[in-house]
Amino acid sequence: MQTTSFRGFFRIGLVASAAAVASVVLGTAASAAVPADVAHGVPAGARTPSARGCAVVYFDLGETLVHTAADSGISYLPGAAAYLRTLRERHIKVGLITNVPSSWGKTDAERAAALKKEVDGAWKGPVPFAWADFGDRILTPRTEAERKPAPVLWKRAKAAAHGCRLVYEGETAKETYVAASLGYVAYQVGRPYRPAYFPARVVEWLAYGSRGRA
Repeated sequence: MQTTSFRGFFRIGLVASAAAVASVVLGTAASAAVPADVAHGVPAGARTPSARGCAVVYFDLGETLVHTAADSGISYLPGAAAYLRTLRERHIKVGLITNVPSSWGKTDAERAAALKKEVDGAWKGPVPFAWADFGDRILTPRTEAERKPAPVLWKRAKAAAHGCRLVYEGETAKETYVAASLGYVAYQVGRPYRPAYFPARVVEWLAYGSRGRA
């Protein structure tokens, strides 16, 4: 395992012309009518599973949820820990679709364990990364050909979704474009004058709409 490969992955930036994807998605979803129990008055923990429906929010990791500093230390990006906590409180499942070297393991579980070791070993934040929230929903390339923006990882997540609505949040327009083309509600983080993350209230509305499909 080479830390240089991992830290290099965090620093890769993709230049793409599809920067408007997230704006269109947010405008469409946020303008739709949100059910009253989602919008007002009912605490998230009090909503029944039938009212919540089913949604899974997948994230990229580097420069989406965490930042690698110049000293190679890793910590949450501003607002990331609070956003994950909000999704947890609303019973919305989360996952990671992230590039790591395929040589880190033969299975997703092995590669996820190597990823956790790398992140935790360089972690500088006061609150540990919320690995428990992601469970076994950490998808990584089995071969170098599967690395994003190849569509394989998004397709694997979709096959395991059992009809749940899927959201993908990442920092590059190219990745959000691919995710949107596969049926995800895709949101590009880090855009000026936009929420840091796709609003949890809108994710709940998407889940509400999945009740008849799951």
